[in-house]
Amino acid sequence: MNKTLLNSLGLATLLLASTHAVADMPKLNLDTTQLTLSGLSSGGYMANQFHIAHSNWVSGVGIIAAGPYYCARNSILTALGQCVNKQDGDIPLAEIEKTLNGWRADNLVDDAQGLEGDKVWLLRGTLDEKIIQPVADALAKQYQDWVGEQNMQIVQDKAFAHHFPTQAQGTACDKSESPFIGNCGYNAAAEMLNYIAAQTREGGDAKPGQLLAINQQQLGGEAASGLADQAFLYVPSSCAAGAICQLHISFHGCNQNVEAVGNDYARLTGINQWADTHHTVVLYPQTRKSTLMPLNPQACWDWWGYTDDKYATKAGQQIQAVAQMVKQLAGEQ
Repeated sequence: MNKTLLNSLGLATLLLASTHAVADMPKLNLDTTQLTLSGLSSGGYMANQFHIAHSNWVSGVGIIAAGPYYCARNSILTALGQCVNKQDGDIPLAEIEKTLNGWRADNLVDDAQGLEGDKVWLLRGTLDEKIIQPVADALAKQYQDWVGEQNMQIVQDKAFAHHFPTQAQGTACDKSESPFIGNCGYNAAAEMLNYIAAQTREGGDAKPGQLLAINQQQLGGEAASGLADQAFLYVPSSCAAGAICQLHISFHGCNQNVEAVGNDYARLTGINQWADTHHTVVLYPQTRKSTLMPLNPQACWDWWGYTDDKYATKAGQQIQAVAQMVKQLAGEQ
C-alpha cells in the first residue's frame, strides 16, 4: 500500500474519530476561572494574545519561541522584518503599549490589573533560527512590566532548535523539522505547567485519559469558520468521571496543525501526562491552511492580521472562537 493511500486512510480514520468523539463527549465539570495557556511559535504568539485579551480569565501562560504582543502591528512585512529571525530596527514597545492602553479603554482587551499575579514561563532555545534572541527578549520585557520578574521564569540557556522540547519524543533536539517536537531529554511541559498551574493537585487516576477529536466548528461557532473542522481534547479519566478539573489550552505552531502532523502535537508534547496527574483537561484548537484569501499557507495562528485588524483582541475571530469553545466545554452556553 503506497504512502499517499496510507495518509488518506489515516485522515479518513481521524475524521470518523471526530464524529464518534462528539457523540461520546463526556460531561465535564470544569473550573474555567483560572485558565492556563501554552503555545509554540505562532501558537506562542496566540497564547500571548489570548492572555492579554482575557487576562481576567487567565492565570498563567507558557510560551515557547515567540515574540512580543502585537509585534507585527497588522502587517506581514513588519512580522517578517522585526518579529522572527531578523530585526529591521527595534520593536517599538512603547508604541505598542499605547495601542494596548487604547484597546483597554475600549474594552477590547481586559484591564491591566487582570495580569497582576499571573505566572509566565518563557523558553527559547539557543539553536533556534526562527525566533532570534532580541525578539524573545522583547516579549520578556513586556511581561516584566506587566507581571513583574517575581512572577516569571525564563529558560534561554538550552541547546534546543525551534520546536517543543520533550523528555524522549520527536526528532533530533538540534534540528527544527516536522512535527516540531524535539527529543531533548528535557520535559518542557512539566517544567512549564508546574510553574504556571493555578493549582498543582496531584493524585490523579493512574489510568491514562483519552485524546478525543472534537467538532471545532460546532463548539467555536461562526467565529471558527476560518479554523479547522476539528480540534483535539484530552480528558483525564478523573475528569471524565466527574471530578472538578482545570482547563489548559495549548496552541500548536505553523505547519503543526492536524492536516500537517495529525494529532502529534496533541499527543507528544508531554502535556497530557502532566494533565493526568493534575486533574486538567487540555484543549488543542486547530488552524487550517489556506492558499486563497485570507492567505495562510502554513496554517499559522493569526499574529499579523490575516483574519482582521482586531486579531490580537477579544474581537479577533480566532480569539472569539477559542473563548466560545471554552464556554461550550464548561456548559456555560
